[in-house]
Amino acid sequence: MNDKGLKIGAYYYPGWHHCRVRDAAFPRGWSEWQLVYDCRPSFEGHDQPKLPLWGAENEADPEVFAKKTDAAEKFGVDFFVFAYYWSRGKRLLEGALDQGFLGRASRGKTRFALMWANRMPRKVMPVKDAAAQLIDPSRLVYTDPADFCDFIRFVAGRYFVQPDYFKVDGACYLSIFDTAFFIRQLGPATAARAITEARTILAEMGLKLHLVAIDPIAEHQPLLKEIGFDSVTHYVFLPDWKGDYLQEFSACAALRQKQWAEYQPATGLPYVPSVSPGWDANARAADYGKQKPQRYPWSPIITGNTPEAFGAFLDAAASFACHESKFPHPAVMISSWNEWSEGHYLEPDAKNGFALLEQVQKVKQQHNARHAHNDK
Repeated sequence: MNDKGLKIGAYYYPGWHHCRVRDAAFPRGWSEWQLVYDCRPSFEGHDQPKLPLWGAENEADPEVFAKKTDAAEKFGVDFFVFAYYWSRGKRLLEGALDQGFLGRASRGKTRFALMWANRMPRKVMPVKDAAAQLIDPSRLVYTDPADFCDFIRFVAGRYFVQPDYFKVDGACYLSIFDTAFFIRQLGPATAARAITEARTILAEMGLKLHLVAIDPIAEHQPLLKEIGFDSVTHYVFLPDWKGDYLQEFSACAALRQKQWAEYQPATGLPYVPSVSPGWDANARAADYGKQKPQRYPWSPIITGNTPEAFGAFLDAAASFACHESKFPHPAVMISSWNEWSEGHYLEPDAKNGFALLEQVQKVKQQHNARHAHNDK
């Protein structure tokens, strides 16, 4: 990031196209759009279904993705961070990036980066209630130094070398979705060795790495810098995951705003504030009538998440990014661009149109105008 001004990144969930590996686990013709369109309110006033204004589009179509990047450029989203599914060489849901984003006739200004999604997508949706672990063991992605280096070689050769890959002071931005599991299953020392070996591989390719820890747990936070991470952020840093079934947006946002300041002293690393316009994963939940299991995807549900409330949350994040964050350049992450089945998205919907993106545009323009004024 060499140019001045606030940068806005948005996570991108690549689940809206047909993928042979994932499709094999579902009936012929099934897509996740079916969950979105079939979702129904679970209580009076429940804002479901949440329907896309653009319809159930195929994101692997370059023309469809060009519409997304055109909107991103117009409203001020600078880069997408694509969830990238890799498990010991097995890859899936690549079509949105490889065919859609990278296949556009004109690549434009929008940059892209990767988040290693070290959990595989659920095989069966909507999710049934069962007395099982919150995370199905089959979804966990185990690695080791050799596998991690294979992953780095692959994504570096295919993606890091692209001219529109997002970089931080010349280093390729890569985040790890479940940082806690990555460290816990390897151990801190082995995780550090894997990252060091990966950096050596990249150096031989003339590349550098900016590695981002997502949602680090308290016991790992003092170790992150020594392990080899460069900064910290979150994914969907909004609900209290162990809290009430219904949670009010502004109250959750106020709590998270107070917590942003804790991560830099706790980790010794720059923190990029993360915001979300909502959370409601009921589209992925099997219907049990009035009985709602107190876990994902039934609970929690965020209420009161208007575009204006989101704009206030984003404005606070922009202020933190510009005045408190030690990240090399003011930046905010948004969860996410298009997580329709979990109820956090910026794309236009049937209820509010482009109102969420208009809030992004408004906040970014205001902060960049202040920055320009202060530089005079």
